[in-house]
Amino acid sequence: MHIFEQKKELDSFLQEERNKNHAIGLVPTMGALHQGHLSLVKTALTENDLVVVSIFVNPTQFDKKDDLEKYPKNLEQDFNLLKSVSKHIVVFTPSTDEIYGNSIKSQAYQFDGLDKVMEGEFREGHFDGVGTIVELFLKTVSPDRAYFGEKDFQQLQIIRKMVESKKLPYHIIGCPIERESNGLAMSSRNERLSKKTREEASFIYNTLLTAKTKFGTESAYHITEWVKSQFEQNTFLKLEYFEIADEDTLTPMLKKQVDRKYRAFIAVYANDVRLIDNLRLN
Repeated sequence: MHIFEQKKELDSFLQEERNKNHAIGLVPTMGALHQGHLSLVKTALTENDLVVVSIFVNPTQFDKKDDLEKYPKNLEQDFNLLKSVSKHIVVFTPSTDEIYGNSIKSQAYQFDGLDKVMEGEFREGHFDGVGTIVELFLKTVSPDRAYFGEKDFQQLQIIRKMVESKKLPYHIIGCPIERESNGLAMSSRNERLSKKTREEASFIYNTLLTAKTKFGTESAYHITEWVKSQFEQNTFLKLEYFEIADEDTLTPMLKKQVDRKYRAFIAVYANDVRLIDNLRLN
């Protein structure tokens, strides 16, 4: 496994790989790797000769300084996990200065409204930060394909929009959510949960499953009201939002259309840890 901290050295190595006609995959992460990340890496390895895993906690996508400071970091453990997967992995762990230089700020993007709902409504500037760092990594690595998990489905759609609008020559591939045995969507933030809260957080996925069942016969309004009532009775978790939206446009569903795909999106606080999840409904 090769580890690089500087863009120039990484570029030199990758150019040699391209000269051999090797396909390159990219899996951008913020570290604190878990089986969800590894599933992305394994998928990328089946479709490419070499996979670059970036590990970088991006400051411009955090709307709260406290959240940035508490984000879990364990680089040595991340390296060991990746080594256990394959020798055909390159790790890129740049410093903030290497990425941003003296100006740590986001670009401004037009996401056609994809950034104004759900996460965008509650996390000001978040998606400009995401767009900025993903564009930087795509242009640094120049992968044939880049892989993102569907847990952050809104983020995935926004990255697709950014690549499309900027006419960037990269294939963006979404991969299914990996879940813990109790259904909780795998996330680096789960490491901040107590054992008891982690068990109770299965309530999130179970609620989504019931919402999916209700979707066949009930309106979005009635399902949303039911979800709110369920969380009002839960003493461990606090609901931030629940939304049923069009999968492509992310606009809230007003009236069900048979030719559209819909997805339920949810954000929940477990004490000070924010958890998100989603589930396709039809």
